Amino acid sequence: MQTREQRTLQARDALMQAIIKWGLVEDGETITRHSSLLQPVIFEDTKAMLKVVMKPEERRVSALMICWDGKGAVKVLKHADEVLLLERAVGPESLRQMALNGSEDEANRIICGVVAKLHGANCNKVGDLVPLRSWFSNLGRANTKYGGVFGRCSNIADGLLNDPMDIVALHGDIHYDNILDSGKRGWVAIDPKALLGERGFDYANLFCNPTPEIALSETRLQKQVKLVAAAAGLEVKRLLQWIIAWSGLCAAWTLDDGNDAHVPIAVAENALKELAEI
Repeated sequence: MQTREQRTLQARDALMQAIIKWGLVEDGETITRHSSLLQPVIFEDTKAMLKVVMKPEERRVSALMICWDGKGAVKVLKHADEVLLLERAVGPESLRQMALNGSEDEANRIICGVVAKLHGANCNKVGDLVPLRSWFSNLGRANTKYGGVFGRCSNIADGLLNDPMDIVALHGDIHYDNILDSGKRGWVAIDPKALLGERGFDYANLFCNPTPEIALSETRLQKQVKLVAAAAGLEVKRLLQWIIAWSGLCAAWTLDDGNDAHVPIAVAENALKELAEI
């Protein structure tokens, strides 16, 4: 098995070969992530991002982005083996800033429109997409380990996973910083997790974002769950259930990492209260 240093050296070699092969010009410092290398470049007078995959799980992400073909996501301009040349979205607008500046309704409608494009791209059969049931395996263990709200979150997640609806290839990490302004092509998603499951899941993470203050502000959940459900064509009840399930999972991961999980726990509790009113 290769060490991290060996994988990084191999990735840097692949990166340099792609720069030469595709006639790219470096346009910034190389960004090293735990699973990939990213190099800003210029490709045919256009800003682009060269990505070299360093971990096997990133291959399914690459396959999904190739399948999306720019429909709601950054476009793959070229690809070979474990190297992707991606459109670089550098437009001036920011969904996070919209939400912070009081235009959250507009930001969430934009996000729903982008997610609908991703879900409509018919990429369910891309290889190695991770089933949501596998993704949620930690939630059941959290109930045993931490108790409290996790029991209700786990029960609701099981109900959703046992009776799925509208199965699609999922982005898996939709939030305000993962959808960017690409200028002429509009808003596009980046950094998917490449999952497979019910489409409602992809909207749940919005409710733990973009900041703790907004996520936990009074009446925010009540208002935005109705807006997002309408924009996405979902039942409010079903969306609330996904919010509860996802918030519980997010809290479980956070606690397992030794960090403070009060935000996702509070979101789950608020969503449970809303669900009880339906």
